[in-house]
Amino acid sequence: MQTEARVGIAAATMDSGAAAAAARRYTTQPPPPPPQQQLHRHQPQLGTVPHLLAGGVAGAVSKTCTAPLARLTILFQVQGMHSDVATLQKNSIWREASRIVYEEGFRAFWKGNLVTIAHRLPYSSISFYTYERYKKLLQMIPGLDKNGGFGADVGVRLIGGGLSGITAASMTYPLDLVRTRLAAQTNTAYYRGISHALYTICRDEGVKGLYKGLGATLLGVGPSIAISFCVYETLRSHWQIERPYDSPVMISLACGSLSGIASSTITFPLDLVRRRKQLEGAAGRARVYQTGLFGTFGHIFHTEGLRGLYRGILPEYCKVVPSVGIVFMTYETLKSIFTELASDD
Repeated sequence: MQTEARVGIAAATMDSGAAAAAARRYTTQPPPPPPQQQLHRHQPQLGTVPHLLAGGVAGAVSKTCTAPLARLTILFQVQGMHSDVATLQKNSIWREASRIVYEEGFRAFWKGNLVTIAHRLPYSSISFYTYERYKKLLQMIPGLDKNGGFGADVGVRLIGGGLSGITAASMTYPLDLVRTRLAAQTNTAYYRGISHALYTICRDEGVKGLYKGLGATLLGVGPSIAISFCVYETLRSHWQIERPYDSPVMISLACGSLSGIASSTITFPLDLVRRRKQLEGAAGRARVYQTGLFGTFGHIFHTEGLRGLYRGILPEYCKVVPSVGIVFMTYETLKSIFTELASDD
C-alpha cells in the first residue's frame, strides 16, 4: 500500500524541495542550470487521469509480483488465533510454503490475488493522488509553505502521507477485508469468490462485518504511509543532492525499499491485529477476541509473547523490499512515459 507531492513520485526529475535545498547548499558557487532542468520547466503537468492510472497500475503490478510472500505473511499472522502456540514454534517459511504446494497446489500462492488487484487499483490511485492534493492544501497554511524550511517540509510529508493513507483505506476497506479472508483460507473454501464473500459476510455478520478491524487499520495506515512517504522523499532528496547523475529509476527502487522496511517494522504489530480482527467470526467460527483493539493487543502479548506480535515479519521483510520498490519504480516510469506523450502532443 507513498510518495511526495508534485514531483515526489516523478520519474526522471528532482523534486522542488531537493532543488531548493541544493540551491541553498551551493549558493557560494551557483552552477549554471543544467539543460535537463531547463527542459523540465517546460514539461506539461500531468492531469488527474494519468496520475490515477499510474498509481493504480503500479500497485497492481507490485502486489501480483509479491503475492506468494504476501499470502505467507497473512497465514503466519493469523495462525495464533486457532492454533496451539507450542505448535507454531516449529513452523517456518519453507515448511509453510511446502504445505501450500503439496496441499493446495502452486497456484494457491496467488489465492485472493484478483481481489488484491481489485482493491489495489483504487487504493493506490487514491493514495497517490490525494497525497499530492493534501500537500498543496497544507502548503497554503502559514509556516508549512515552501519557505518554511526543512522542518515544515517534513511535516507536510508526514501529515499529507497519513491523510492520504487514511482516505484510501477508508474508501476501499471492504475489499481489503475480503482479500484477507480469501487469502487465509487453506483446504476448506468457505468463500468462493469476491461477490460470494461480500454477500456471505453481509448475510452472516451484517454490513458492519465488512468493516471489522477498521479501527486498527486507520490507526496503523496513517503512520505507515506517512513514514513511508517521509523516509522515501528524504532519502531521495539527499541522494539526488549528493549523486545527481545516478539513475532516477534505481534511486526510486532503493529509497522505496528502505522506506517500506522502516514503515513495516514500526507498524507490523498493528497490521497483525488488523488481520486477526478481520477474521473474527469468519466462516461461522466463534470469536477469539472479546475486547477492543487494545484488549486484543494484550491478549496476544499474554498468550504468545512479544514474538506473537511480530509473527510473519520475516516473509513481510522479504516481500516489502521488492513490493515497495516496484511500486515506486513503476509509478515513476509510467509518469515519465505519460509526460513524454503529453509533451509530444
